[in-house]
Amino acid sequence: MPHRRAVFAQGEYYHICNRGAARGRLFFKPANYEHCLRLLKRYRSRYGATVIAYCLMPNHYHLLLRQETDTPLSRLINTVFNAYVQAVNIQENRSGALFEGRFRHACVEKERYLVHVCRYIHLNPVRAKLVRRAEEWPYSNYLEWIGRRGGTLCDETFIRKWFGDGEAYQRFVADEADELRMRDQVSRYFWD
Repeated sequence: MPHRRAVFAQGEYYHICNRGAARGRLFFKPANYEHCLRLLKRYRSRYGATVIAYCLMPNHYHLLLRQETDTPLSRLINTVFNAYVQAVNIQENRSGALFEGRFRHACVEKERYLVHVCRYIHLNPVRAKLVRRAEEWPYSNYLEWIGRRGGTLCDETFIRKWFGDGEAYQRFVADEADELRMRDQVSRYFWD
């Protein structure tokens, strides 16, 4: 495959995601999610990345990262997920591509959109109907954001800058979650 031509710039925020080949599973058991997060923790400093928000879903993932150095975030993503794929292929006695293709990314250029991207990422399991509330999904850093779990894959300075505390963010997410639930309930009147 030719090299990626996208430019990753120091100080910028990027929403990065990918999904399983043929929309298949990426994470087969809880230990897989945990291994992936350990890899992200291990390599983020080496490649100069700050994790703002993440959510690992059964067949895809979302990350919001800030690039802190000149080293492009693509190096971090390639290192983490190449190591992850090797481990999963051994575990599952499989070979071949685990991912659908190259990861997708978008620079979040307008600061005011950052918190909406975080909320979008944290509400992914609610939208997918895997849980009713974001705090029920263990494979995101939402619990760190709202102060219910300690962890190192979260930028507390970012949270304080935008919300002051976890309760304010929890209210921000709940507003959208309530809207999603109401939309789902109302749609039953039209499609059932």
